[in-house]
Amino acid sequence: MTCAEAALPAGKQPCCGKCRVDFARNFDRFRVPFVWVKMKTYLPKVNLDQRKWHVIDADGAVLGRLAAQVADVLRGKNKPVYTPHLDAGDFVVVINAEKVRVTGKKETAKEYMSYSGWKGGEKYTTVERLRAKHPEKLIEHAVKGMIPKNRLGRVLLTKLKVFKGPKHDHTAQQPATLAVAK
Repeated sequence: MTCAEAALPAGKQPCCGKCRVDFARNFDRFRVPFVWVKMKTYLPKVNLDQRKWHVIDADGAVLGRLAAQVADVLRGKNKPVYTPHLDAGDFVVVINAEKVRVTGKKETAKEYMSYSGWKGGEKYTTVERLRAKHPEKLIEHAVKGMIPKNRLGRVLLTKLKVFKGPKHDHTAQQPATLAVAK
């Protein structure tokens, strides 16, 4: 169909008679109605003064389940204003880190590797040995694996406080007790 054959609105002239329908002149006839409504992304106002403090007792808790719960609270996934690229989470204090439980043969079979950067600089340690020296690192390592590996993740890790025994240094913040997911 040429533009001469197309039914043009009154007052519109065909361009030359040889070309196809002139879409520039007849744009309003060929327009698809806009069905979607533009959505705005909700960005919560992150107020650093209103962050809550939570204390979790790791006595008898399974390491992986505890770490997943702590990571969710640190990121703010337990709040309705969760936004993936913002830090909307709370502070978490974990006590009794040496009493955390691992299932199966992980106590002796699971190994953590560290590398100094030099040739032959790999060191391996089991959960059993790490629990004897630094039980806090068990929980810190597990939580670190469950948060983003970027600048946001490094900021989130600063809000995690892990203590070996039942006493902690953050009583002034009045942390609320958080039940461990079983």
